[in-house]
Amino acid sequence: MKNITEQYFTEKLNQAGAKAYIVGGWVRDRLRGVTPHDKDYMVAGITEKAFIELFPQAQKVGRSFPVFLLTVDDRKCEIAFARKEQKTGEGYRGFAIVYDPQVSVEDDLYRRDTAMNSMAMELPGLLLHDPYGGADDVRQQRIRAVSAHFCEDPVRALRAARQAAEFGFTITEETYRYMQACQEELAAEPAERLLNELRRALAADRPSLFFRALAQAELLSATFPELAALIGKTQPAAFHPEGDAFEHTMLVVDTVAAETDSILARFCALVHDLGKGTTPRSMEPHHYGHEQRGLEVLHQWNARMTLPRDWLQGGLFVIREHMRAPRLGKDPKIVDLLLSLDHSVLTVPEFQAVIRADHHSLPYYLEQAEVFLQAMKQINGRDCPPGLMGKQIGEWIRNQQLIGYRKVLIESGISDKSC
Repeated sequence: MKNITEQYFTEKLNQAGAKAYIVGGWVRDRLRGVTPHDKDYMVAGITEKAFIELFPQAQKVGRSFPVFLLTVDDRKCEIAFARKEQKTGEGYRGFAIVYDPQVSVEDDLYRRDTAMNSMAMELPGLLLHDPYGGADDVRQQRIRAVSAHFCEDPVRALRAARQAAEFGFTITEETYRYMQACQEELAAEPAERLLNELRRALAADRPSLFFRALAQAELLSATFPELAALIGKTQPAAFHPEGDAFEHTMLVVDTVAAETDSILARFCALVHDLGKGTTPRSMEPHHYGHEQRGLEVLHQWNARMTLPRDWLQGGLFVIREHMRAPRLGKDPKIVDLLLSLDHSVLTVPEFQAVIRADHHSLPYYLEQAEVFLQAMKQINGRDCPPGLMGKQIGEWIRNQQLIGYRKVLIESGISDKSC
């Protein structure tokens, strides 16, 4: 696709009587003092036919309204036409769209979700168009809906919660009411849209803010009921001064997020105690057997909303092992755990981060898991004594792995821990 400069792009449009703008997150992040990333452009005052004549190399990707891909300043960028929308049905597809040359930049910005996302910078010169006070919202670190049109795409509620987690901004009370009004439609949204927001929320510095915002808007049950079930599930105060199972989960996921950028580790932290949401009230504040119940809950979550394969497998591993992993005493069981970890989708640091956040420390065999594994993985069936067959080879390998583990214990000066 032929590359053009932003200056050339703007000049060609201006010469045709049209205008070009940078819109969306690039403008917001520039005002936040954060280095903006991908630029999205909007054009106004031009027909689709005239645009194609100006830029025949542009690739059309929009279906319900014109969106083109064009390489500008060596970056493939989206070029959308200014448009107005009218709600005609349910969900994000239920709109009638108008994109004729009479649609203004103010018309286009009005249909967007929050004021801080409803700003544009006109080219050339980056003249700010901010009809709804987005710049002031950025200064005051708040998330505020432009209008009641916020409710027309229910996933905007998740986006507001996610951006609260990403930026540490506060959602206004009126916006919370709009979010709550999205509840019915949100429950019917495609799982892919919810998972996309969940993935981005888990990448935030404090993922807990996403789930807390959804809970405050009374949307957590409609989106992630497995997490909503943790609210109010009491725990022994001596071990969990932070509060109920939901508070504990939020603390663990934020602690893991502070240690690693791994989305997998953060998801595993999020689901490690899912089983506590199904603990009978008569058993509380104890949660005996919550590991097994947690496996069932995560499988139900996956049946409802197909999770990424590594999320499911990693989550199941952590749910199954998170209680016993820090408390093992017998060498054979420790060796089994370490080898199971090595064969799982999780890296050693990812598993360590979750267990450390949950239990506040690691036992020696998890602290030095990589050293133990390095020693055990040097054992090879090809080195077994001649004459061994079938099951005997497996038993020999197993015995050598134990020997390798105990050798590291002795070399580490902690052989007294061996049982």
